[in-house]
Amino acid sequence: MPYSALTQRIAGEGASAWNIHFRAKARQARGEDVIILSVGDPDFDTPPSIVEAAVTSLRSGATHYADVQGKHALRERIAAFHRSHGGHAETDAEHVAVLAGAQCGLYATAQCLLDPSDEVIIPEPAYVTYEAVVQATGAVPVWVPLSADDGFQPRVAAIEASITPRTKAILLNSPHNPTGQCLTPAMWESIATLCREHDLWLIVDAVYADLIFDGEHASPDSLPGMRERTVVISSLSKSHAMTGWRLGWVVGPRELMSHLVNLALCMLYGCQPFIQDAAIAALDEPPAALAAMRDTYRERRDAVVETLRDSEIVATLSPAAGMFMMVDIRATGLGTHAFADRLLDEYGVSVLAGDAFGASAAGFVRLSLTVDAERLREACRRIERCAQECQGESRLAARPLNGMTS
Repeated sequence: MPYSALTQRIAGEGASAWNIHFRAKARQARGEDVIILSVGDPDFDTPPSIVEAAVTSLRSGATHYADVQGKHALRERIAAFHRSHGGHAETDAEHVAVLAGAQCGLYATAQCLLDPSDEVIIPEPAYVTYEAVVQATGAVPVWVPLSADDGFQPRVAAIEASITPRTKAILLNSPHNPTGQCLTPAMWESIATLCREHDLWLIVDAVYADLIFDGEHASPDSLPGMRERTVVISSLSKSHAMTGWRLGWVVGPRELMSHLVNLALCMLYGCQPFIQDAAIAALDEPPAALAAMRDTYRERRDAVVETLRDSEIVATLSPAAGMFMMVDIRATGLGTHAFADRLLDEYGVSVLAGDAFGASAAGFVRLSLTVDAERLREACRRIERCAQECQGESRLAARPLNGMTS
């Protein structure tokens, strides 16, 4: 039977990037010694106070339809959270819509902002779902390569050079997945200038904003002339270890919120009220465990950097935030997909190939800081052994036969 063209637009490299993770999970389920570093699912449990808030709400009968835009009390807390993280000082509950996770928020936002043939500028490497989210609307992602030599920081000139009469939006992720880098205030100001000059939307994925190791998060909607053209998407998934709860939000102009509600009416029809009550508890009194989570991710980052510091084959790009980091394996002479496959098959460590996030990350693999520090050190030792073996084979293959040269 025939299927819609949408099924082709949402398939591709982004969807297939997870195959290595699924293989690793299957081997682990069989009892094999596999260290899984291929997905950003925190190894912490949701703090008990949040769980108890959900249980109490559920037992009190919070099992009915909720406000499609989200409970007003929760939207007030999200607005306050946004203001405290550098957002516009006048953000209130009417500038917030609650959806089933940041991914749902991004998809819904794209559906409300983009038309077929619109162009969306996205620096790459980028999170693997962005391509499908944009293409699902019929719009076209325009990739702007980031350079490893620049620490994967965007160049404003490159973004500006990509703007055409069809450009509708710029999509940015800060703190960034997969690299863990953050945009500076000066960079936000420069990008805001482009958006104002060319009348563009700025879509910001800020899901790792609470996991910045040093410094504070900056939100561009607080800049002059940006409130009416900026959409900020976030959630509690990573910061509060709530990935399975599926609750996120969109902050933006009030008119956009009305469109998101109309979309939710024909799709989601609101988030579970007991989960919203748990989110209220999480935002009212952030558990002490949250700071401990951030410190743990920092310690794990430092463990990886320290373990691989003296390697002559692989190098690390130290992240400023989040739960991921990039490892440079270019000296092995092996492509990133081949290296990732070999690392799993022969050494029992799963990572994601960097070029699953875009061609600019070819030669890198992304690992997640989602196992304890000692397990990460063991994974790094296996990565080093695999890299040494691959480099040795590459050099052997490049050696001329019988002293002959080409």
